[in-house]
Amino acid sequence: MSSSLNAFLLDPAAARGLVGSGDERPLRLAADRLRDELASADDWFSYEIENGAPRAAEALRALVHGGPYSADRDHAFQYGYAYQRLCSLRGEFLDNSSFSPFRGAWLDVVDEGLAALGVAAVSVAEFGYGGGLPAGVPRSAEFPGCGEWTHEQCLAALAEFERSERSGRDGTAPELERDVAKAVADVRDWLRRAVKHPGLGVVGFVS
Repeated sequence: MSSSLNAFLLDPAAARGLVGSGDERPLRLAADRLRDELASADDWFSYEIENGAPRAAEALRALVHGGPYSADRDHAFQYGYAYQRLCSLRGEFLDNSSFSPFRGAWLDVVDEGLAALGVAAVSVAEFGYGGGLPAGVPRSAEFPGCGEWTHEQCLAALAEFERSERSGRDGTAPELERDVAKAVADVRDWLRRAVKHPGLGVVGFVS
């Protein structure tokens, strides 16, 4: 079974602020831009919906209005995907060619590559957990995972990259396997884009 990491460049605090805001604008935007995606999601999860899970648009509306949420934890996945859709509307999709699809512990392998370069301020594996979901949003025991890198974390990680690059010019930086090096380079590009504007960070989802 393969997985995928989808990452978005945006202000994580602003994204969290949409949850419970009651702002109808993202709902109208979703109805316009995500119409096909919402219909496809309802088709994909038709069995779960028949057994009480909310439809994709219903989960999105519950998220924006801060509830009501289904009390059945088996339905929590819909709210995670709803938050991903909010982030997709609010932010910019980042190149995930090194992370979609992936198998097994690939995110941990990339983290090991980052650590080898002395980069510890961010972790791609953390996108597979649920810690990035706003408070009060039901968390699925499975997918999607969600994590976030704040602007401050991005600044710190990029500084670590720059120290590693200086070491590389001295011939002391480790050589990474090709696929890992490509993924690590993609992470560095995400960070460079995030630090250009105050408040921007990265929110990622694994499913």
